[in-house]
Amino acid sequence: MYDLLETPNYSSTTFPEPRPFQVAAHESLRRGFLEGHKNQLLMAPTGAGKTYLGLRIAYEALAKGKRALFVCDRTTLIDQTSVTADSYGLGAHGIVQAKHWKRNDMPFQICSAQTIARREYWPQADVIIVDEAHTQLKVWTEYIQTTKAACIGLSATPFSKGLGKLFTNLINATTMHDLTKSGVLVPLKIFTCTRADMTGAATAGGEWTDNAAAEREMAIIGDVVTEWHKYGENRKTIIFAANIAHCKELSKQFIDSGVYAAVFTSETTTADRKILLDEYRKPDSELKILISVEALAKGFDVPDVGCVVDCRPLRKSLSTAIQMWGRGLRASLSTGKQDCILLDHSGNIVRFQEDFEQIFFNGLDALDMGEKLDKAIRNDPEEYEPKGCPVCSFKPFVKRCISCGFEHIAKPNIEVLPGHMKEVVLNGKKLANDEHNLYNQIATYSRAHGNPATQSKRTWHLFQKITGHFPTQYKFEFAPNVPVSRNVENKIKSLNIAYFKMRSAA
Repeated sequence: MYDLLETPNYSSTTFPEPRPFQVAAHESLRRGFLEGHKNQLLMAPTGAGKTYLGLRIAYEALAKGKRALFVCDRTTLIDQTSVTADSYGLGAHGIVQAKHWKRNDMPFQICSAQTIARREYWPQADVIIVDEAHTQLKVWTEYIQTTKAACIGLSATPFSKGLGKLFTNLINATTMHDLTKSGVLVPLKIFTCTRADMTGAATAGGEWTDNAAAEREMAIIGDVVTEWHKYGENRKTIIFAANIAHCKELSKQFIDSGVYAAVFTSETTTADRKILLDEYRKPDSELKILISVEALAKGFDVPDVGCVVDCRPLRKSLSTAIQMWGRGLRASLSTGKQDCILLDHSGNIVRFQEDFEQIFFNGLDALDMGEKLDKAIRNDPEEYEPKGCPVCSFKPFVKRCISCGFEHIAKPNIEVLPGHMKEVVLNGKKLANDEHNLYNQIATYSRAHGNPATQSKRTWHLFQKITGHFPTQYKFEFAPNVPVSRNVENKIKSLNIAYFKMRSAA
């Protein structure tokens, strides 16, 4: 047990005032637990405050005399989480990490997953918070299935295979669109630059190999340096490269051009990482560019990063692309940052744009949806120049603009016949006596098919798909159950089939 002279006291803990979506997310977790969901997954995009939410969950348990664990998948996040916990008044915690000076038996422990795995020992806990849950490290994926502790997984990109077998409830804390509108994130300003030609590059499991990607990217390093000087505006920058050799060559070329750049990879020692990060975090740092493969893609947050350079071509892993781009999206009030420049030297923004728009505006609908998105192979379009938004000219644009929000909705082949009832007719087939009756039919169908939590949303979208406009004058909770016509049911089924065919094709 911990020393009685150092009995933990969490009564002085103070958190910054939560945003409305953070309160709602916490309430959803409580409700999910009461409904029997022991293991829940919280999707929280970059900027949503995953660590903040996780520490609030831990505090709620600690305030009730319970024990809590916060599990990190990388050593770089251990101290970062500990410092944040200290700032909220949760200083009475221990750290489970090899040779760490803060080893103790406090009720709150911040744990290295690797250390737990090596020692094959889990500290006692009533609540376990797992950061970056999409990594699915064996040490915790096995444990949370047998422990009695409540388990909350945190992830900005819960796309990995098998999450639906570990967690029974998915909660979208908020969306990237809402965070951008509220000023938590800044808009992306995208430049599609000189791109590596990936035609015929070697693949493994459908994804380009690191060595193949690096070989193609090496040929355009001069363009990367030149276009950063042209478009990067000398901003603090993170560059994502294909492998470590590629990182080192990029660093050399930038240094030769007069820009202080450093490599931050799995080969960078713990001591050197600390030196680099301490320097890079300084507002007036001379270190302008950090170059990485994976080490900076997840959980790394320096708000005044104003430019991301994507030199890591991908054709499957949408989650990796989103993690990379997200490193520069945090707002920075102290520096007045207005946007983040993305220099795309990989072609990723074009390959993933349609699915990225879906995640940007809506998040995920189900635990296996992200897994499917990360399985699909995207092929380079024959015409590579991306289209622009017809309203604001933002590029790239597919269906909905992530800059101004304009959405292209195909006009359906629908007509309203004259007469007292204003029948709704589609392709010559009568669907309903009027739009109100059509809405009630769709609501009735939705109640009888699918998840109760999404019935209202599904009714809204089906009505829009059929009529071409949203049912703003109707309320789901007031819609009576009515007979569903054969034509309406067939139309809904055809929309469902079209949706699943689209996902399968992807």
